[in-house]
Amino acid sequence: MKGILLAGGNGTRLLPLTLVGSKQLAPVYDKPMVYYPLSVLMLTGIDDVLIIARPAEIGLFRKLFGDGSRLGMRIDYAPQEQPQGIADAFLVGARHIKGEDCALILGDNLFHGARLPSLLRRTVRELRGCALFGHQVAEPRHFGVAEIDAKGQLISIEEKPDHPRSNLAIPGLYFFDDTVTDVARGLRPSVRGELEITDVLRAYLAEGRADLVWLGRGVTWLDAGTHESLLDAGRFVRDIQHRQGICLGCIEEIAMYMGFIDAEACYRLGAEMKSSPYGQYVMRSARAHQLNPTPSKFLEE
Repeated sequence: MKGILLAGGNGTRLLPLTLVGSKQLAPVYDKPMVYYPLSVLMLTGIDDVLIIARPAEIGLFRKLFGDGSRLGMRIDYAPQEQPQGIADAFLVGARHIKGEDCALILGDNLFHGARLPSLLRRTVRELRGCALFGHQVAEPRHFGVAEIDAKGQLISIEEKPDHPRSNLAIPGLYFFDDTVTDVARGLRPSVRGELEITDVLRAYLAEGRADLVWLGRGVTWLDAGTHESLLDAGRFVRDIQHRQGICLGCIEEIAMYMGFIDAEACYRLGAEMKSSPYGQYVMRSARAHQLNPTPSKFLEE
């Protein structure tokens, strides 16, 4: 499965912060925002990722990740000249997908939960068209909303409805089979002139090939696209890390535990940042794994 990380858009909800750069490079506590969605793709088992960004910022993402080889991955980049909707990612990334199944994640979405990695991989194994996720929220009007029937089957999808039919918001993480590019090419732009992700989801739903996966209370989802939610995300990451002694979105550690790189390579990556608490954590994690190479804590089913 290929991965697409959409880090384009103008970030207008975060102005004036985004006048000088991409919101996905803004810090969420101790690391750039983009680390968190990338880590979700890695936990799914994906090691081939395309990052889509504004042309002026491609170089910044490339400086951050290079070609991905240091993480045992392949990371490519593609410019999105103008923000034309989430589904435009499938057209920009058509050559990257190359007829394979793919995962799409938005660059301002954060997920955390002990059961999340196994849930993601199970969803990939059971994929039969399209899989979207549902997460209960207090104010669903601000999101895409999924409606389910008494048996828990997906029956409708609405985009930011004034009168939501449920409180199940749809986070910015989706899995699709190899027909998604053709589906996106067949869409008509919305009144805003954009290719809407909800239209892609509805196309799969109309064919009976869309499944809703319930994230449940054990998984936290945060959309860090506003000033308040960006601050909330930073506080959440800080609190979890301080209380539990773990590091959320630590791509070097995840690469090691997923088997993309070995412990020695992980340690070297940490040593390059040894003056920071983040780098020191990476070094400790690598040494701990060398001394006790237990099965990956991220691979538990």
